[in-house]
Amino acid sequence: MACITLGKTGITVEKNGFGCLPIQRISKEEAAGLLRRALDGGMNYFDTARAYSDSEEKVGYAFRGLRDRVVLATKSQAITGAEMREDLETSLRTLGTDYIDIYQFHNPAFCPRPGGEDGLYDAALEAQRQGKIRFISITNHRLAVAREAIDSGLYATLQFPYSYLAGPQEQELVDRCREAGMGFIAMKGMAGGLIRDGVVAAAFMEQQPTVVPIWGVQHQWELDQFLACIQAPPAMTPARREVIDRDRRELSGDFCRGCGYCMPCPVGIQINQCARMSLMLRRAPAAGWLSEKWQEEMRKIESCLHCNQCATKCPYGLDTPRLLQDNYRDYWTHLER
Repeated sequence: MACITLGKTGITVEKNGFGCLPIQRISKEEAAGLLRRALDGGMNYFDTARAYSDSEEKVGYAFRGLRDRVVLATKSQAITGAEMREDLETSLRTLGTDYIDIYQFHNPAFCPRPGGEDGLYDAALEAQRQGKIRFISITNHRLAVAREAIDSGLYATLQFPYSYLAGPQEQELVDRCREAGMGFIAMKGMAGGLIRDGVVAAAFMEQQPTVVPIWGVQHQWELDQFLACIQAPPAMTPARREVIDRDRRELSGDFCRGCGYCMPCPVGIQINQCARMSLMLRRAPAAGWLSEKWQEEMRKIESCLHCNQCATKCPYGLDTPRLLQDNYRDYWTHLER
């Protein structure tokens, strides 16, 4: 087992963390079973959020009586200090705990600071003084906000999308966090489903000694592959390097990461799936994506208003309407084959 200390916090966690967004899609008992299996298998860092519907409740249920064995991280999308205080109290109640280890501002469009009109950072400081949170942290999808957060010296950890498909700009964030004594939490280590082999993804992360990936887990088979990586950390073999090199060649350039921050669409297009449908058809079993359900979803692109709301909200600066049209044409070509 490999352990990492999160920056200057003194909190030591197992290299592989558990991302709790997907457990909102399964039952309470199924989620509890997965979470306890993860804990017994060596995982001790669990990341959830107020925005993940009932995820916090399921985490709290699973770890009742086990609080001293887990490191809990959650997030608030509040935009004012008053809203953040309310979110925090709800999180404490649903998680069944008196304190949260890593409390994160959830993808704010700016970098909260002490004295700001929003009151977010001051509310977090107050909660920290009260012992309700141990460390103040931030998650983001915007490079500018992430860089400002690192430079500010105000945050214990940064959570940002990072996988072996990341570019030099994301690697720069990893390096700058290390130099600043900040922990780095990698979300989307499987690139939103574009990476198909979890062991290869974990082997890449093993080469990043200060990065804690939080693997989104919904099924036991997904969890088991990462638990196996805890017991025997995977080495970077020539075969795994070849997979990474091939994926990088195929996925170079602009592509939708599936983060969903472009949503909702005024005409109901599931942008975070439809804008990367071509990739999913080639990188996952195609049958599920060619179903009547997804044909109906792809037809919604015909109603696109070209209002560019999705493009203005994309943290990666993608031309989302163009991606939708390109994927629409490719989808029907693929279906006709």
